[in-house]
Amino acid sequence: AQALLDLGEYPKALENAKMAYGVCIKQVSEYENKSFLKKTFSLFPIELYREYVIRSISTLAIAYAMNDNKENAFKYINLLKEFDVGFKLMGNRLQPLKYTELTKAYIALGDYKTALEMIQQEKAALLKTWDFVFGTALGVGFAFLGQSNMLFAGVQAASYDPHKVPREFMISKCQFENRQVEDAKTTYDQLLEEDHISKHGNIYWTVLSDRGKIAENEKDIKKAVDYYKKSIDVIEAQRSTINTEASRIGFVGDKQKTYHRMISALYSDKQHGNAFEYVERSKSRALVDVLASKKDFAADKTVALKELEEAEMQEKALSIIASPEDKTTDKDKPVQTAQLTPQSTQRTVRSVTIKEKIKTEMPELSSLVTVSVPLPTEIQSYIQSDETLIEYYYHGEDLYAFVLTKNELKAVKLEGKELVSVVEDFRKSLQDPKSNQYLELSQKLYQRLIKPVEHLISTQRLIIVPHGVLHYLPFNALNSGGNYLIDKYSISYLPSASVMKFLKQRKTQKTESALIFGNPDLDDPKYDLKFAGDEAVAISKEFSKAKVFLRKDATKTNFKKTANQFNYIHFATHGMFESDSPLKSGLFLSKGDKNDGLLTVDELYSLQLNADLVTLSACETGLGKVKHGDDVVGLTRGFLYAGANSIVASLWKVDDLATSQLMTGFYANLKKTNKRDALREAQLAIKKQFEHPYYWAAFQLTGMAE
Repeated sequence: AQALLDLGEYPKALENAKMAYGVCIKQVSEYENKSFLKKTFSLFPIELYREYVIRSISTLAIAYAMNDNKENAFKYINLLKEFDVGFKLMGNRLQPLKYTELTKAYIALGDYKTALEMIQQEKAALLKTWDFVFGTALGVGFAFLGQSNMLFAGVQAASYDPHKVPREFMISKCQFENRQVEDAKTTYDQLLEEDHISKHGNIYWTVLSDRGKIAENEKDIKKAVDYYKKSIDVIEAQRSTINTEASRIGFVGDKQKTYHRMISALYSDKQHGNAFEYVERSKSRALVDVLASKKDFAADKTVALKELEEAEMQEKALSIIASPEDKTTDKDKPVQTAQLTPQSTQRTVRSVTIKEKIKTEMPELSSLVTVSVPLPTEIQSYIQSDETLIEYYYHGEDLYAFVLTKNELKAVKLEGKELVSVVEDFRKSLQDPKSNQYLELSQKLYQRLIKPVEHLISTQRLIIVPHGVLHYLPFNALNSGGNYLIDKYSISYLPSASVMKFLKQRKTQKTESALIFGNPDLDDPKYDLKFAGDEAVAISKEFSKAKVFLRKDATKTNFKKTANQFNYIHFATHGMFESDSPLKSGLFLSKGDKNDGLLTVDELYSLQLNADLVTLSACETGLGKVKHGDDVVGLTRGFLYAGANSIVASLWKVDDLATSQLMTGFYANLKKTNKRDALREAQLAIKKQFEHPYYWAAFQLTGMAE
């Protein structure tokens, strides 16, 4: 159960915690029914089981809290409070354990005030235990023998606690959250001096981040930025989510909050270029976390990933064996290194070499297993002279817009209060084509998102990089009071500005070949798309080479067999958005003999395509999971990674007839202009027939616009 908490698999952790509790309670019950003589001879085992009862109750409370079930979390907290720890002569070692576990449970619930009270009681109870008393006596004995230096050593050895760092962190964190700033500052600084703090991943970066916040509150921006940088360096040194020990003490840190603190501090210090760099790094970190558990990429990439894992494991094992050197005396830079043997040096070099190979030869894979982003100046070099890139960053009520052209980078702080609810209301209003309620909200969002940066836009073509809830917003439907954004600008999107580097470096061979899937048979008439078959046939006529799969032939097997042979891929089918498991989102195709017909995002990361354009003429295919306000992980990002240069996808359930007409016009326009302008012209044509944005605003182009 505790291991599963570390992995962030809270439902499974809860399941195992229930089983553990059941086993322990059974053993205690069996003990209570034994005779006095048998109880006497089984004293140690029952103490052991009592210990695990305490731990299992606490783990249950934490697991319920992590699963957002506060009622049951409090139920087990109260059970733990009432639990009899048993034998009390000379103090019971289970009493401090009980308070420790209660502390963890209250932290999991975010009740830091009560948690601090519990841990103070734990420290008081610890001083009464037999282990501590015996250890002190032992130390005094050594002192009488002339070994005065053994007094402290005796106490320390007898009361040695391998969980010292987590315990001290709990105290510090509770002080910090309870706004006992000076106390928190002192205990955090003491904690940063601990030899093994760097071995506690989630705790280490959290301490550095909170210490940075304290420095920022003291108006010492330089020191705050330094702490945030160190915190982020620890975060980015890991290829997967760091949860070691943190979940078990009821705390899972929000890494994105640290990025937000850094970005906010840099913006206030007018370091706009550096702030933009950390915006990009935050998105890269988010993607690494979401895809951390994925192992099966395309064949050559999977081999490279396994080589990297082996090298890192060997490097880590050798670093543990190596003896630590003295730390630096600079308290602001707590560093612990290891004496490198020739063997460990060789392993480290191998790990670095493999990372460099992946970065050079497989940049897309590098973006998934490491946090590495181009500098702002490099990103600017990819922007065309007739383009302006606007990247938004949103966290809490803070909203920033970074406006980049080929030669300039500007940043503006916007109004972010209640942004989520406004966007949600706007999207709901768009679902009713008979109502004009959307217009007021459209104008409101225009005033908040576009108007403050409008003076920085001097081009007709825009590249928009959304963030958080803005991934769900059709920018082309924002209204200035007279016109929509689409009336003035030709718009394309990117999941992050750094993606431009990968897309610009691709050399996709452009051919007039199209693979088209239309109206798959989903074994239910209500899912039939009346115009999708006609749409597929009409689009096929725009290409010299086209392969069309309709109804029962539109299978996932046929897609995987033929996908890498075509430059254009078109899906006229339904899509599914799985918010809780973004990698399970997908496109519905006809079932085959060997598959269920659902082409998932997870599968896309294992494919290699040669597509210049993938069009998802389906329902909600542009949606992805917004996780803690981070980058969206959905079909769009999956197809980009698989090798597509650009994707056209929808943000809501679209009208079948209007979509069919829009798509036919889009492909016809591609004969004479680029993808971004071709989509705009097709949308404007539909807009003349149906003024309401419901019919024309759902589709957006992500990726290369040429």
